[in-house]
Amino acid sequence: MTFRLHWKLMLATTVPVIAVIVGIIWLAFDQLAADYFMVLMDKYMVSPTDTHRAFLTAVHRYLLWASLIALILAFLLSYLLTRRVLRPLTQMIEASRQIAAGNFTQRVEIAPNDEIGELGTAFNRMSDSLEQIERLRKSMVADVAHELRTPLTNLRGYLEGLSDGVIPPDQATLKMLQQENLRLVSLVEDLGQLARADAARAYLDRRPIDLTECVNEMLTLYRMNFDQKNIQVTTRFDTEETTVQADRDKLLQAIRNLIENGWKYTPAGGVITITSKRTASGLRMDFINNGPGIPTEDVPYIFERFFRAEQSRSRDAGGAGIGLAIVKELIEAHGGQVGAESIPGETRIWFELPD
Repeated sequence: MTFRLHWKLMLATTVPVIAVIVGIIWLAFDQLAADYFMVLMDKYMVSPTDTHRAFLTAVHRYLLWASLIALILAFLLSYLLTRRVLRPLTQMIEASRQIAAGNFTQRVEIAPNDEIGELGTAFNRMSDSLEQIERLRKSMVADVAHELRTPLTNLRGYLEGLSDGVIPPDQATLKMLQQENLRLVSLVEDLGQLARADAARAYLDRRPIDLTECVNEMLTLYRMNFDQKNIQVTTRFDTEETTVQADRDKLLQAIRNLIENGWKYTPAGGVITITSKRTASGLRMDFINNGPGIPTEDVPYIFERFFRAEQSRSRDAGGAGIGLAIVKELIEAHGGQVGAESIPGETRIWFELPD
């Protein structure tokens, strides 16, 4: 395809130009120069017929040779120039084949700041996105397998022990089995919520929603959880107008995950503060807790699926690392954005929704 395009460009840029130039020169000699030659012959009383014919024949012969040489040189220069211009396209074709075969590391050399250069830049960005998506996919498969393996291994061990009579079928054993089963159910439910969050953009039922009302509803739901850890929850809404266009159920899910995240990682006797304020682009809500904080290098990744700042943390205490990923998907589905900031002793997670 590139070879055909190469020759098309050469023919389109070389042949018409040479043909037009030769035609103009040919006509110029036949009309202007020949007429001037006839005037000179008349002035000096020389028979013009044979001389005029010889003059035109010589001019046409040299013009044809000059045109042939010019055409060869034009083809050579055009070939070299168009080949240089089309080099990024050739690289993109080869890189596309590699990407189609599963090699997402292919990139193209960026040409100068022209249209082909912009195409190369866009191609490299696409390759970066595909490589990141593939990396996340592999990581997610591995994480899901790990999350499922732990409770399934425990269940298998206990069931084999019960079957062999090594473990007595007492209440403590049955409770342990129930906990492992609930962990599996919780993980499957989280994965289902994540799948629904991914598809949220196509199924949003946007209506005027009061964010303050949603937050208070979720706080009421988690009141007993906060009381058990003696956590003090304060709210500070800087504006009375906290209405946004959103899907109520999906927005409640995002707020619930943020409140549950704060409850899990706030120490007993700690404080959670929820604030809202108007910004130039919409309404922002911050969820602040005085937990141990998140390492600075981990903050950019806490919204990734299955990411946990403390990799050795208990799954029972920390969960599977899906909650904030669900928040990110749901908020971005509404056209908003999420973010996080953390210092020792304080973690702030926020989202912003457009009006």
